[in-house]
Amino acid sequence: MIRIGDSSPGNTELDLTTRIAGVTFKNPVVMASGTFGFGKEYARYYDVNELGGISGKGLTLHPKAGNQGTRVYETASGMLNSVGLENPGVAAFLDKECAYWETLDTVRIVNLGGNTFEDYVAGAELIQKDADARGRKAVDMIELNISCPNVKEGGIAFGIRTCDARELVRAVRRATKLPLSVKLSPNAEDIADMALMCQEEGADAVSLINTISGMKIDVRRRRSVFNNLYAGLSGPAIKPIALRMVHQVAKRVEIPIIGMGGISSATDIIEFIMAGAAVVQVGTYNFMNMRAGHDLLRDLRQFMIEENIASLDEIRGIV
Repeated sequence: MIRIGDSSPGNTELDLTTRIAGVTFKNPVVMASGTFGFGKEYARYYDVNELGGISGKGLTLHPKAGNQGTRVYETASGMLNSVGLENPGVAAFLDKECAYWETLDTVRIVNLGGNTFEDYVAGAELIQKDADARGRKAVDMIELNISCPNVKEGGIAFGIRTCDARELVRAVRRATKLPLSVKLSPNAEDIADMALMCQEEGADAVSLINTISGMKIDVRRRRSVFNNLYAGLSGPAIKPIALRMVHQVAKRVEIPIIGMGGISSATDIIEFIMAGAAVVQVGTYNFMNMRAGHDLLRDLRQFMIEENIASLDEIRGIV
């Protein structure tokens, strides 16, 4: 709860808190996976404890070196990335990064990916085992990234077909008692059906959307800029699509939605809340503004004061 002094319009008292599966977010601004590391780097620019939460760098069971060649390319109103989930692996994260996460006063979310069904489950089991040992002092929630390619099924992402994703969500749900959000791909055959399936299989929330597949061609070299041909498009360019999908999903499910996709202003946050999101994640904007979290929260509070909004619950899902 944040109280605005007598000099503020209406002496307004603002409530920015939201609860998901028993986890309290002090405000709706969460940093998106892959854009904020584990928080240390940005802590040099502002107090990351101001944030509602941090979704850490995407992890896989085993360490990954990531893709070769160009990894990031700026495009109109956004960026393309082909990082390839470079990460130290779940065990190394738990051993080396969690000590820092234990010092944070914000919601800490592990983003878990994988290329096989077995790797996902084993990763979730490791995280759960560590949470049991620490008493959940370092990890509050798992965000299951089902946009990863299933190497045993010819590379098609787990999150494309609802029938394929169902088995994975069910198994990970059984492997962990931690609150579980499933991060959905915009390339799903039907993203609302996918979200409904996640609810049916015991997910506590859904996160959407992940990046949209895109391409950039170097016309002088006559080839794709990226070794993998395609890359993930993020940033303001995808916001209208993300907002539409959040709205569609909000009409189908009862579990909370973590909305994301091109957020770079307080009014963007308000739009996602009005579309039905419980909290939001901010990604590409972190590369444009190193103090993005701090500035967005300041502007969000000011907007709420100007519009006489005391609690985000007043406008959540209003559209």
